[in-house]
Amino acid sequence: MEPIKTIRAQAMPLNRADVDTDQIIPAKYLKLVERTGFGRFLFDSWRKDESFVLNDPAYANAHVLIAGPNFGCGSSREHAPWALEDYGFKAVIAPSFADIFRNNCAKIGLLLITLRPDEVDILMQAAEQKPESIVTVDLETQSVQLEGEEWSMHFDIDPFLKHCLLNGLDDISLTLQSDADISKFEASRPGFLPTTTA
Repeated sequence: MEPIKTIRAQAMPLNRADVDTDQIIPAKYLKLVERTGFGRFLFDSWRKDESFVLNDPAYANAHVLIAGPNFGCGSSREHAPWALEDYGFKAVIAPSFADIFRNNCAKIGLLLITLRPDEVDILMQAAEQKPESIVTVDLETQSVQLEGEEWSMHFDIDPFLKHCLLNGLDDISLTLQSDADISKFEASRPGFLPTTTA
């Protein structure tokens, strides 16, 4: 996955609470066998409403989603983060996230940022009132700033997850960092035992 340092992008407001994974990507689309292509089905049911925010061309270049509390609740569905990422979102900012959804996003490098409800409200209102609003997320300083404002909002993140995101390390990349030790271990095993090498 790609390293994340700074994200500077237009923000899209999704002022809804308890958005579950079935609303993010309906189950009927889970038959696809690839990890790509889910973006076109993001919020599929809601997109049938012409006034839904994803249908608004003013937000066509948005890469930061501002959402309500308990985003990503419901069933464990890796396809939900895949759909958000495939659509083009690089970060989601909300007051809270479902734990399983948070873990699934971390696996693919989709940055979830938890801010206080009043802070999310500031970003939400700015994005609703001025679609051209730009948000800058700095992962190194763990800050979010609304362009044109002097203040910034601090967010917490697990130090290990931060390290992985800054360096673009997914589970496979982390394992490959120990490739020499793994090869040394495999070479020391008796020949009749199974190995992990080809």
